[in-house]
Amino acid sequence: MITVKTIERLCQYRRLLTDVQAESKSGIFSHEIAETCSITAVQVRRDLMDAGVCGHPKRGYNVTEMLEQLSDLLDNPAGEEVVLVGLGDLGRALLRFFKGYHPNINIVAAFDVDAQKTGRVIMGCRCHPVEELESVIRQSTVRVAIMTVPAAAAQTTADLLAGAGIRGIMTFSPVPVKVPDDIFLETIDIATGLEKATYMVRQINKKKERARQ
Repeated sequence: MITVKTIERLCQYRRLLTDVQAESKSGIFSHEIAETCSITAVQVRRDLMDAGVCGHPKRGYNVTEMLEQLSDLLDNPAGEEVVLVGLGDLGRALLRFFKGYHPNINIVAAFDVDAQKTGRVIMGCRCHPVEELESVIRQSTVRVAIMTVPAAAAQTTADLLAGAGIRGIMTFSPVPVKVPDDIFLETIDIATGLEKATYMVRQINKKKERARQ
């Protein structure tokens, strides 16, 4: 089984290859991928080997063939339906982003507690009351959900999703969430990421100041 970290890197490679293909470049070497993704060429070759992608020592990897192979591995051929819980500013931004980002991923329903949002179609997606979450999901083929709810509602919402049959959750809620072992949880912590970036900038600046002294 391919590890989660490997899948993350394979997704990075695919985004890079999409840009490379748009530039009409037919081949690419592992060291070129590695340089762009800030990893080693050995790691790139190992990841691609795990994915069943083969290259040539002199010609590198065929960009079109590699894209097709990675898409066959990463995408559900039938497409993946997703639901979104929480239609605040972040939820709306995600709806807008995914609308044109990935044709294989389709947000088919949204849920919110705000009566002014429910019963409406927002950016092409119908918003339902949270009370209808389980019935709507069980009548669909949805297995993945995105959570952009306030911290106080995060665990309750995750419990509702798990009970409705969701098998994968991506949460932007700024608190730890517990799910059963058979559910994959991906936590996107924007605040921590920004704090880390600001801390590293301070360290870089201190290093530059010491070098000038």
